[in-house]
Amino acid sequence: MVKKSLKKVALNGVLWSVVDKFAIQGGQLLIGIVLARLLMPEDFGLIGMLSIFLAISLSFVDSGMGSGLIQKKNATSLDFSTVFIFNFLVSVFFYFVLYFAAPFIAVFYETPQLVLLTRVLSLNIIINSLAIVQRSKLTIVIDFKTIAKVNLVSVFLGGLIAVYCAYIGFGVWSLVIQVMVSSLTSVIMFWLLGNWKPSIAFSKKSFKELFGFGSKLLLASVYSKLLTNIYNIVIGKAYSSTELGYYTRAKSFAEIASGTVGSVLQQVTYPLLASIQDNETRMVSVYKRVIGMTAFFIFPVMTLFALLADPLVKLVLTDKWIPIIGLLQLMCFARIVKPISFVNMNILNAIGRSDLFLKVDLSKLPIIILTLVITIPLGIKAMVIGHVCTSITSFFINAYMPGKLFGYGALNQLKDMVPVIISTFVMAFSVYISVYFLDNLYLKIILGVLVGSITYLFMSYVFKAEELKEIKQLLLKVRTKK
Repeated sequence: MVKKSLKKVALNGVLWSVVDKFAIQGGQLLIGIVLARLLMPEDFGLIGMLSIFLAISLSFVDSGMGSGLIQKKNATSLDFSTVFIFNFLVSVFFYFVLYFAAPFIAVFYETPQLVLLTRVLSLNIIINSLAIVQRSKLTIVIDFKTIAKVNLVSVFLGGLIAVYCAYIGFGVWSLVIQVMVSSLTSVIMFWLLGNWKPSIAFSKKSFKELFGFGSKLLLASVYSKLLTNIYNIVIGKAYSSTELGYYTRAKSFAEIASGTVGSVLQQVTYPLLASIQDNETRMVSVYKRVIGMTAFFIFPVMTLFALLADPLVKLVLTDKWIPIIGLLQLMCFARIVKPISFVNMNILNAIGRSDLFLKVDLSKLPIIILTLVITIPLGIKAMVIGHVCTSITSFFINAYMPGKLFGYGALNQLKDMVPVIISTFVMAFSVYISVYFLDNLYLKIILGVLVGSITYLFMSYVFKAEELKEIKQLLLKVRTKK
């Protein structure tokens, strides 16, 4: 692939991935707001109690083999069919595991309602297994346009039906219906729009090769999901479903911006970096530019979100959700470096070093467990503060191996981010001063966004930020095409 065509494909992939993720997150935000107004915090807490079981099961279903297909240079039809059969069989196995484990889960949380919820919601594991290969195949050719279509329709259809169900009094089952409808729609569309259909062919050789790569990612994924959702287990067990509902909503809203950028980067940079893994100089150059662009967007967005969390929650979610304000602000800062960590970890997978990916991930375990042990008795807010500390620490750990392999570690990355960090601090100070004496919630949000955007762009201009120049060039290209 020549340089020009690669850049064109990458740009097209980024644009469609951005449309996909931001449209989806925008839709999920609106749907989430409506559902939060219609449902009670404990409804979200009940689903949060089950999240770890579903997340870990889905990790075993994929087993990192979807990523293995993307990383493999010349994946064959036999490879795809092997992975598809494996995914389906494992999904059926885990469904029955959760089906029979449902009473024990209910006893653990002392919530009988979880028995039926677990058995119904676990069907989503089987449904999702039917589209893993189709999605991977589209990702390999960087066809994010098709993926965007599928995601948009499935998210909005599931969301709209969930809102209707919540309105007529379905309660927590509205959230279950949302997940099931979205997954079913996604599978049907991937099968209709994708140009691949599975066969019954299964190759032991193909399985060993792909699982050899994916097994490290599987362990890393299970470990990551366990640590990500362990807060749900602890809060659900030690506190209440209502407090867990506050925590899960705060986390969900904080991930709207951070998770969107992270998803775009993970979806686009992995196949892109994998396609140029044989040209280290060029790959590192792309890697550095992605890090810079990520910081340029995510730092000001998450900071502004934290500053305006109070009026946003009061105005949009109503007073019953006021307890999440402090948690949401802390979550924003916990998530501020997450997209950059995505890029740092992605480059390890792109060069086929899933073993290093696993080692880096496991090295964070002692710190996270120690933080949890210290903060659990102190309350949910203390746990989230601990999460902020571990997130920042994880950034340095995640950047260690890229620094060792490519000479671009945490210190070099932070050095390049200095203009962005200073611009963000100036923006934060300007917004805080501008809205501090205002009482009107609408005016706080409008003025905060305007002052924040203008201040940040002005500071970026003063620092002559390369990212600003690239955005200008991109806008000029889009205008020229029109």
